Amino acid sequence: MEELSPASPTDTHRTEEIIPPATGIARLPALHGPLTAFSLSMGLLSLATLTGLAADDRILNGAPIWLKPLHFAFSLAVYSATLAWLLPRIRRFPRTAWWAGTLVAVSSLAEAVIISVQAWRGTYSHFNQLTPTDLTFTHSMTVAVIVLWSANFVAAVVVLRDRSLPRPLRTAVRLGVALAVVGMSLGFLMNTPTAGQQQALDAGLPTLVGAHNVGVDDGGPGMPLTNWSTVGGDLRIPHFVGIHALQVLPVAAVALTLAGRRRAGRGGADTTGGERAGRLADERVQVRLVLIAGAAWTGVLALVTWQALRGQSLIHPDAATLAAAGALVAAVAVASAAVLRAGPPHTKP
Repeated sequence: MEELSPASPTDTHRTEEIIPPATGIARLPALHGPLTAFSLSMGLLSLATLTGLAADDRILNGAPIWLKPLHFAFSLAVYSATLAWLLPRIRRFPRTAWWAGTLVAVSSLAEAVIISVQAWRGTYSHFNQLTPTDLTFTHSMTVAVIVLWSANFVAAVVVLRDRSLPRPLRTAVRLGVALAVVGMSLGFLMNTPTAGQQQALDAGLPTLVGAHNVGVDDGGPGMPLTNWSTVGGDLRIPHFVGIHALQVLPVAAVALTLAGRRRAGRGGADTTGGERAGRLADERVQVRLVLIAGAAWTGVLALVTWQALRGQSLIHPDAATLAAAGALVAAVAVASAAVLRAGPPHTKP
């Protein structure tokens, strides 16, 4: 049985749109309450960690102690704000979407608190089994991450089955949510112990279990702001790229829609302009371009994952990586040009 939207609790047929109130005045778009509150709290935490960076000069494993909490707070603020806008617009299984979003907020809050507390304590928040307290925090974070991943997976399934949004944006959101779940899953690659850590585990010694980097130890030279490794592979990069597909692809869809409207407004006078307007303004063309953007982002995700697993720094690609990147750019350019040249199906002779 499908859950009924709150907008039509007594309908016996499927309803895809919000029914306006009796006054005829459309309600303002809703936001998911727990996710909105969490996003705002992460914004405040971002400001707090910036203060920590300025006032606390402690260094952990080559990076300022408050840099990781800042990264997580900012990333979680953006991601949860996106879900807070998206989930209330789901008209199929709305209660499931609400509960999935609430679990995302609660589990993400637990993760953010643990990361911040461990930074305040001056120790590692991830992979840390050095003391019984650290082990407790690590196990708690593991539970939070599993709940977070599971809730995102449920949200992804609900979004994939929903048809409430306009087609270009709906396509972008579906692709973005799916890639976000993949990006989260790639984070589990960091939990494998290194050779040295495995030796310590076998000997019964306290140790970290897991690492961000591949081919080099964690804590080496890193890029400004992100601290991604400049000398080896870094699994945080595909993790980041996958998660934030949920922002990149919908923004691309909105940009295409706005560009289509603008061209439609300008293209009526001359034939060439009118043809261009008819192409980009057509919803079917926008959907095809969104699909190309999704394929491009998937290619980028695969490329940076391949690069990281080979122990290669993002900023020092080898010939194979450059060739793959060039092929990806060329394929996207050719596909986009072909879609724009062909235009919508009804323009064909």
